[in-house]
Amino acid sequence: MNSMTGFGRASLGKEEKEYLIEIKAVNHKYSDISVKAPRNLMAFEDKIRRTVLNKISRGKIDIYITYSNLGANAKKVVINKALAKQYIGELKEVAEENEIDSNIKVIEISKLPDVLNIEEIEDEGSILEGLLECLNIALDKLIQMRHEEGTRIKQDLSNRILKVEEIVHQISEDSSGLIQNYIVKLENRIREILQTEVVDQNRLAQEIVIYSDKCSVEEELTRLESHIAQFKELICKEGPVGKKLDFLMQEMNREANTIGSKSGSLEITNCVVELKTVLEDIREQIQNIE
Repeated sequence: MNSMTGFGRASLGKEEKEYLIEIKAVNHKYSDISVKAPRNLMAFEDKIRRTVLNKISRGKIDIYITYSNLGANAKKVVINKALAKQYIGELKEVAEENEIDSNIKVIEISKLPDVLNIEEIEDEGSILEGLLECLNIALDKLIQMRHEEGTRIKQDLSNRILKVEEIVHQISEDSSGLIQNYIVKLENRIREILQTEVVDQNRLAQEIVIYSDKCSVEEELTRLESHIAQFKELICKEGPVGKKLDFLMQEMNREANTIGSKSGSLEITNCVVELKTVLEDIREQIQNIE
């Protein structure tokens, strides 16, 4: 089990190139990857995303990349000669029209906009190789942190689902005596109202059947026990399980609500309140799971 939160950082020096990658991950319903990198690396954004998705299935992932090429031949000077000639021609024309000495110097022309440019000389294949190597190191560190946090969450969920199991067992015990208690109360009530010791057993049986159907929570308890078993199985599985656990929580909450609506006992009502509180705590914790 992995958490969706974590941080990974890696630096790499290779072939006079330096890479620094930081990855921050937080909770998200789906996969949301954001890449912030120098402009000359944005051509590799799709490969970066696919590399991340091969290792991480869910979460908001922010990737920050710093890159520099320290090689002696990493840059070259490029002069826009055509533009420089236009500048010179226009300046000479202005000088002649105003009868002044043009005295144009090359160094002054180079300072004019867009005349002198520095271009990067890059080997894309070499850059990508180093970039992905550094990225995978950072990802491994992120995944390790997410796994450690996931282990702690798993222990917490194991403890909480045991509490759910205890409450469900208590509800089962409390509900087992509801019908018998209802029979005694109903008979006593009939005798009190009719002031007779003779009770119509057929009518009594009909009332008991109606009440039993109305307040029985056996089906809900059976489904809850099944969901608990599935929950225990899921938290021991490898790989992403967050969405499945979230769905199970929805189902368990539905059963708890149904039991609460059928409850004719203060004890069961109190148990349902406690059950829903624990389930809500579990649901919140599950939002952290990949």
